Amino acid sequence: MIFGIDTGNTNIVLGGLDRDRIYFTERMSTDISRTELEYAIVFKNLLDLHGISKDDIEGCVISSVVPPLNEVLASACDRIIGKKTILIGPGVKTGLNILIDDPATLGADMVVGAVAAKALYQEQAAGRPMMIIDMGTATTVSVLDEKGGYLGGLLAPGPRTQLMSLANGTAMLPAISLAAPSRIVSSNTIDCMRSGIVFGNAAMIDGVIDRVNEERKCEHFVLATGGLSSVIMPHCKHDITIDQDLLLKGLAIIYKKNS
Repeated sequence: MIFGIDTGNTNIVLGGLDRDRIYFTERMSTDISRTELEYAIVFKNLLDLHGISKDDIEGCVISSVVPPLNEVLASACDRIIGKKTILIGPGVKTGLNILIDDPATLGADMVVGAVAAKALYQEQAAGRPMMIIDMGTATTVSVLDEKGGYLGGLLAPGPRTQLMSLANGTAMLPAISLAAPSRIVSSNTIDCMRSGIVFGNAAMIDGVIDRVNEERKCEHFVLATGGLSSVIMPHCKHDITIDQDLLLKGLAIIYKKNS
């Protein structure tokens, strides 16, 4: 089993996995103030909770978009597991042909998602190029060509980031949980906020898909992941495959390429 850690700006997703199976997944808040010891305790408790010993774990692989935590998390894994830890970055073999202006600037999360999509969904894509949408603190869209080469993409604020901005930037609007209201034209403030975020993001995703298809003059296979993809994507008009564990699967694939 591989211990995978996907570090985002809001949450850290952890999982026990291999290429063919995910044994468990958990989600915790990202906190750059935590020390190596504090994260090590969290990891130890998590493994104990699932009845897993360090002898069950082959190694650890980490992707991160929070640079201050990179070495902290790697050291915490070394402390608890005591086996090989791979941190996704320059020098790590991914098998991904990155065709953007400066490949070194591509975020680890986008690399890992593209690796997983290329490895696991090319048959389902049936020769079509792919679009990968990851909804977290930011919404990222990655576009792969027919051979799985990374062409580029786009970035936008994620739904929860939009919601926090709306609540923090206005005097009368409250902080609320994110769920879809029963109809788009809502009759109270909270449902109006939910409608704007959920249906607004769904419309944005539909519009982006249409524009990418138009610009590239072809239909793309669309894959979605991230904590809020299951909230937003069911309200899109396009056919979108949701895989909440896409990045963890990508981490397992990259670990095997480097071990």
